[in-house]
Amino acid sequence: MREIGREIALPGKSPPPEPKKGFLLSVVIPVYNERSTIRAVIDRVARGASPKEIIVVDDASTDGTSQVLEGLDPGRVRVIRHEKNRGKGAALRTGFAEARGDVVVVQDADLEYDPEEYGGLIAPILEGKAEVVYGSRFMGGRPHRVLLFWHSVANGLLTLLSNMVTNLNLTDMETCYKAFRADVLKRLHLQEDRFGFEPEITAKVARLGCRIYEVAISYDGRGYDEGKKIGFRDALWAFVCIIRYGLLQRRIRFARAPLAPPEPPPPEPAVEAERARAPR
Repeated sequence: MREIGREIALPGKSPPPEPKKGFLLSVVIPVYNERSTIRAVIDRVARGASPKEIIVVDDASTDGTSQVLEGLDPGRVRVIRHEKNRGKGAALRTGFAEARGDVVVVQDADLEYDPEEYGGLIAPILEGKAEVVYGSRFMGGRPHRVLLFWHSVANGLLTLLSNMVTNLNLTDMETCYKAFRADVLKRLHLQEDRFGFEPEITAKVARLGCRIYEVAISYDGRGYDEGKKIGFRDALWAFVCIIRYGLLQRRIRFARAPLAPPEPPPPEPAVEAERARAPR
């Protein structure tokens, strides 16, 4: 096996393409109360060979996460703090607005996702095949921890419903690992503050007609006793967001489209005859 950056090329599999000179990868990490893992996540993100900027958005943590972030080298990590807890979607909007890279990757702060897989995640974008890439936990070919049956059922149902309204065939709409060309993000008006971000952005990139790829990723999931935050209410709200952004907003958008000016009525016969007699 041969290593390209931190991405391992397996036998029979082409290695990820090398980024072009001047390429910059932006990694946006929303964080809320992840004191025990945030430093390790940043260390692992920083290891890769590709030039990157790391943007951490602290969503008003209360467990000491902020103090850990204050001790980091500002030349290595840009830290932005929300004074009030606003949710994952709001933290990502803040991070996206600050990103200066050519490609933007979303990274959770809880060690469930492996930053060493960035090479494979962004490969379809670097090859010119895609504008958006989702890292799927369910495609197979990568190891994942076995736990939380009903959580996986909910993921499957939400992905199915999202596919029905977007006409995509994703296997993992709710995945954290999403990579975007920066110019695509600039065209999106995102609104969701919490975990509704996932179905919202999926509906909006589908509506833009972006080329979307999925790649298999590993997943070291954790249980609620280990700090997992997404719950039943978030699943219900994701359902609402699928309908809102996949169906209702599309109808509103078309309904509000400017109407073509009405065609002028045909001239009356007497008026037409008067025009014919008029000197030219």
